[in-house]
Amino acid sequence: MPNIIDPAIYAKIRVILETARAKAYSAVNSVMVEAYWSIGKIIVDKQGGQERAEYGTGLLEQLSAKLTQDYGKGFTVANLKNMRQFYLLFQNRYALRSDLSWTHYRLIMRVENQTARDFYLDECEKSRWSTRQLERQINSFYYERLLKSRNKKAVAAEVFDKEPGISPVDIIKDPYVLEFLGLSHDQKFFESDLENALITHLQKFLLELGRGFTFEARQKRISFDDEHFYIDLVFYNYILKCFVLIDLKTGKLTHQDLGQMQMYVHYYTRELMNEGDNPPIGIVLCADKNESVVKYTLPEDDKQVFTSKYKLYLPTEEELKRELQRERQLLDQEKALRKSKN
Repeated sequence: MPNIIDPAIYAKIRVILETARAKAYSAVNSVMVEAYWSIGKIIVDKQGGQERAEYGTGLLEQLSAKLTQDYGKGFTVANLKNMRQFYLLFQNRYALRSDLSWTHYRLIMRVENQTARDFYLDECEKSRWSTRQLERQINSFYYERLLKSRNKKAVAAEVFDKEPGISPVDIIKDPYVLEFLGLSHDQKFFESDLENALITHLQKFLLELGRGFTFEARQKRISFDDEHFYIDLVFYNYILKCFVLIDLKTGKLTHQDLGQMQMYVHYYTRELMNEGDNPPIGIVLCADKNESVVKYTLPEDDKQVFTSKYKLYLPTEEELKRELQRERQLLDQEKALRKSKN
């Protein structure tokens, strides 16, 4: 079929859509930032500015529990403290920048020097920095380097060489925005079709083993300093009395993958273990085309008795490898069959 689309017409349509997306992105972020500023003000007024007062701490904990119950994620004690700090640092509501997101402000709040904070605010608005660009510049002391440099244009130009600029489509991937709007973190944002199919099969396989597994979460998000990580599957084993964390990799297994799982295990140990629980166990699965690899990440204070016990109730490395290979072969065959029919 010949191409009958006039390039000029298509260009106009693109401008309309990009402009509309940019407006939607700005509108959501503006409302979100104003809401969190107002919440921060209420907290400060109620606490009387006494951050460490016993009453103040109790207020945040109770608010967090109630808001989480009514509105879902996004209202941890740590996030409420961020809202409180946000108001204290930016008390002039009318000076807030409508083009900057909550993540922009969270990053800028880490900068202790007020002059530097004002500089980053101005640059973000003027140059439309993405949050990744802003984070990179803060971490590389961009403000200080710019002051000392004789070639300021060259220093400024590197911002756009290192990280991509802001994009309206980022709004659907920002967990803070999804939480604010009450939307779920759709796993399709984070999984390929192959990963999705393999994870679905593993979830069913582990539950069918019948050795004490209960399903807890899929694509469980944990965040550190505005960097978000997603654990593919989280189970609780009521026989072992511990969480079992599973991450699937469809490429070659790396040391970084193992280190990331160790980070997950540490996080669950420090933040989510209940009284009487044993330390969590992490499992990293690699479903590479040529080889399937399974690695267990055990607690640092691993005891031999617990090691022997977990081997009785968790699938062995060989069992998991066979399941990965079998399911991958089935998926490849199904894909080939669909392709031959088309």
